[in-house]
Amino acid sequence: MSKATKTVFSGAVLAGAVAAAISGAQLVTATDAAAANVKCYGVAMAGQNDCAAGPGTTCQGTSKVDYQGNSWKYVEEGTCTSMELPGGRMGSLEPLERDMPA
Repeated sequence: MSKATKTVFSGAVLAGAVAAAISGAQLVTATDAAAANVKCYGVAMAGQNDCAAGPGTTCQGTSKVDYQGNSWKYVEEGTCTSMELPGGRMGSLEPLERDMPA
C-alpha cells in the first residue's frame, strides 16, 4: 500500500469514526427528549393524534373529531392537564369518554 493510499484510507476511517460518534450522541439526545413527553388524551385536533387509543382510532392521524377523548398526542411532561382548550376542556393522562365520533 502506498503512502497516499494509506493517508486516504486513514482519513476515511477517521471520518467514519466521527460520523458514528455524532450519530450516537444524537440518539441519546432523541431518547432523552422522548422520555420527557407523555401521552395526553383529548388534546389532538382531528387527524393529528399520535397513535391508537381506542374505538375510532387505529393509529397516527386517525382521530375523527377535534379533542377526541380516546385519542392522544405526546406533550411535554407536566403540561397535559394544564392546557387551555376550547369549551373548558382539559387534557388527561387517561382516556376520556368525551368528544367521541358519531
